[in-house]
Amino acid sequence: MALLERFRAELPVGPDTPLLNLGEGGTPLVPAVRLSEMLDCDLRLKFEGQNPTGSFKDRGMVLAVAKAIEEGSRALICASTGNTSASAAAYAAHAGLRAVVVIPNGRIARGKLSQAVLYGAEVLAIDGNFDVALRLVRDIAAEGRFTLVNSLNPYRIMGQQTGAFEVVEALGRAPDILAIPVGNAGNITAWNMGFAHYRATGRAASRPQLYGFQAEGAAPIVRGAPVENPETVATAIRIGNPASWQRAVAAVEESGGGFWTVSDDEILAAQKLIASTAGVFCEPASAAGVAGLLRLHREGALPKGQLIVAVLTGHGLKDPDTALRSAGDAAIRTIAADGAALRRALGS
Repeated sequence: MALLERFRAELPVGPDTPLLNLGEGGTPLVPAVRLSEMLDCDLRLKFEGQNPTGSFKDRGMVLAVAKAIEEGSRALICASTGNTSASAAAYAAHAGLRAVVVIPNGRIARGKLSQAVLYGAEVLAIDGNFDVALRLVRDIAAEGRFTLVNSLNPYRIMGQQTGAFEVVEALGRAPDILAIPVGNAGNITAWNMGFAHYRATGRAASRPQLYGFQAEGAAPIVRGAPVENPETVATAIRIGNPASWQRAVAAVEESGGGFWTVSDDEILAAQKLIASTAGVFCEPASAAGVAGLLRLHREGALPKGQLIVAVLTGHGLKDPDTALRSAGDAAIRTIAADGAALRRALGS
């Protein structure tokens, strides 16, 4: 069932709202048995990479674009480190709208850039980072010609909360802890909203503690000040001044959770560990939550026996180049094309 139809009662979907549908939502909640043993917990991986454009952005984008159409808009604009541009471009193509995406020049994974291009968006690359791009598109959207579909659009957040709805429905309860990467901070805000809604309506008895993880080189919330030139291999969370900063801080404090940093090395190691132990290939930023759980466990700061959901925000095929570089040359051996060489390689 289409996401807008499935959660019609929980979302601002009225009789004039077009029920756009690319197959978003309904993503798997994968039991991570081996990682659970390592962490002394019950860990589930909510794999948002199974959304139609390969990231969680589709949950909010489908609602944002549907409401834009309902309100008479024919053109969308966004700033992006990659996933938002792909999602906006796909739903614009599906609905026959104009899409303009503004990206940091040379600072976007090729998998994401190729999506925006092939979906037919007008791609404009600037010599500046995401935060500069967002300021520019906000100014343009304020002129009234375009609908802004970044997470500042309230419908984006409303749509993204459906991830929390699905987790509660799958588990029959809210998890004890939700671990999630934090970049522009809209997603952690949305998940908190979703859990709060289900608790208020009696479908969940509790809400989870929110554990938000930022990359060390792009950790303005943890450090308490904007980062002028954020740097991290996790391009999706390479953001120095999150748009939803204050809402995210309020949500985490209310939940009794916290924010922490993880290094690029920890992120890449977690990405590989998730793939090799759970069979799930996520992009680097998506692995920040698991990387953070591993760090907290090493430090003795992760409570034992908890039911934990880690949100994997995007598919690994978004950024295959980083995965291959991280694996190194030794990951692929070249052998002669004959049986003897193969047997030698197999140790027989």
